[in-house]
Amino acid sequence: MAKSANYKRKLPILSKLLLERSDEEHPISRQEMQEELERWGLSAERKSLYDDMEQLRELGLDVQSKRGRGGGWFIGQRDFELAELKLLVDAVQSSRFLTKRKSDALIRKLEGLTCVHQARQLQRQVYVDRRVKTMNESIFYNVDRLHGAIAANKMITFRYFEYNVNRERVFRREGSKYRLTPFGLIWDSENYYLAGWDELRKELRHYRVDKMADITITGMKGTPQGEWTGGVCPPALWNVLRQALPAPAAVQKFFGGGGHRPLRAGRVLGARRGGALHCRPGGGGESAAVGLAVRAGRGGGGALAGLGGGGVQGPAANGVGDV
Repeated sequence: MAKSANYKRKLPILSKLLLERSDEEHPISRQEMQEELERWGLSAERKSLYDDMEQLRELGLDVQSKRGRGGGWFIGQRDFELAELKLLVDAVQSSRFLTKRKSDALIRKLEGLTCVHQARQLQRQVYVDRRVKTMNESIFYNVDRLHGAIAANKMITFRYFEYNVNRERVFRREGSKYRLTPFGLIWDSENYYLAGWDELRKELRHYRVDKMADITITGMKGTPQGEWTGGVCPPALWNVLRQALPAPAAVQKFFGGGGHRPLRAGRVLGARRGGALHCRPGGGGESAAVGLAVRAGRGGGGALAGLGGGGVQGPAANGVGDV
């Protein structure tokens, strides 16, 4: 009985060995297979190994053989080609909304989709100019939770925050919870935004997902879209939402020409330390002196969307523009 039970494990053992340790340049020899099976208390005759390889092919594995010196068996076609995995790794590594810790964890999982030899080629560093990783570890799970709320048409509650100059969270509305009927997620300028109907303010609003905390899916049904879309069809509504993403017009007008702007910000700042936004505490700890490189158009205003009370020094009539 024990021998029969062990024999049933033979194919999974050989499959795992081939998937994890073989490719065209590194085939698994008959001797290596026999040694691996012996570790599990199994014997393997030469003829039985050929039969095992054929059974693995029938199960869907692309088991190929290489004859001659240094020959053996290896996996040919895999679910993901090496070039595809490299592309995915680059995307994960350069994504700003993923923390470094989550990026590293995802890359390790991607490495598990190929053999150990090809996985070494995935351990690469992609340099992206002025890219700053988010500090919010929970965003990865928040996006998944929000997709669930949207699919179920359930209201959500959450708290919304900004970062101060000490990289500490400062919650808006004194930490009270927002209540929203989620409509959809928007990917814009490498950030996720949640769009939906604000149940407290009775208006269509959007929120940066990486600045949302304590997201809870309630048991209440969301407000029907027909009651707040004004009859606008979903495709047109998406355009309306996307147009709402840039910063306020006053900020856009001020930064329309691009360039470099010194500014004095209030209590709350966008957390882009190490990137395009450089800040240091001001006198008395009540404000911060900031140097900001901006581009023409929406880029400059967007970087200031999270500023609290304060001023911007630049080409305004009195030398300071209110934000």
